[in-house]
Amino acid sequence: MDFGAADFGAGSTIWAASYGVAGAIVGSFVAALVLRWLDDRSVLTGRSACDACGQTLRVWELMPVLSALWLRGRCARCGARIDPVHGRIEGLAALIGVAAGWVAGPDGWTGALFGWSLLALGALDALALWLPDRLTLWLAGTGMMTGALGFGPSFGERMLGGLVGFGLLWAIAAGYRRWRGREGLGGGDAKLLGAIGLWLGWRMLPGVLLAACLIGLGWVAVCHVLGRRMAGDDMVPLGTLLALAAYPAWLLMIGSAS
Repeated sequence: MDFGAADFGAGSTIWAASYGVAGAIVGSFVAALVLRWLDDRSVLTGRSACDACGQTLRVWELMPVLSALWLRGRCARCGARIDPVHGRIEGLAALIGVAAGWVAGPDGWTGALFGWSLLALGALDALALWLPDRLTLWLAGTGMMTGALGFGPSFGERMLGGLVGFGLLWAIAAGYRRWRGREGLGGGDAKLLGAIGLWLGWRMLPGVLLAACLIGLGWVAVCHVLGRRMAGDDMVPLGTLLALAAYPAWLLMIGSAS
């Protein structure tokens, strides 16, 4: 399958809109997954309810993005503030879908799947410094699946990317541990970069790492300007930074091939 066949015309607009709507719906699930996992609840059990009053949410209160805007982020029954993570993740998931559909047309489902998976992992790392192995394994498995289906980069490049991504951060973590006598990287970071390599191939990994570092430095600079100095033992969610860098890298890779 050739990503270069993407048509940047009316067809791409339709696909962008379609994947954008799908993204808002998927984003609702991703938000529920993130928040329920943080509360140690299963995303598959129980209907959505207000955290304050416990009332089950009605259909019109569950419309992705639209309900949050209409209700101004509050419960329609008790007026309690709804966790803004819901609306933010739904909006980001919609944007991910729009970008994937615009760049890759009908084949945009692959990039949307990549981006939505990264969104879940990045959100969990940002909120709890946690990269669940189950989600990372899902990302790795779907990367191999899309490669096996013939989507670029080639399956061989993807496999090498997985090995290089994991091996690089694992070696850095091991070296830091030996040098400083303590952990410097979370155990999930190397696994995540390996999974990203299974999507992007090895050639894109240096750019992903560089972009992640620049985003991190930018965040530290913003914190400094706002007066929030980071202590030496403050943890930086590297998984979130990698996720932020990896999806634009996929868009650039597909766009340059068209």
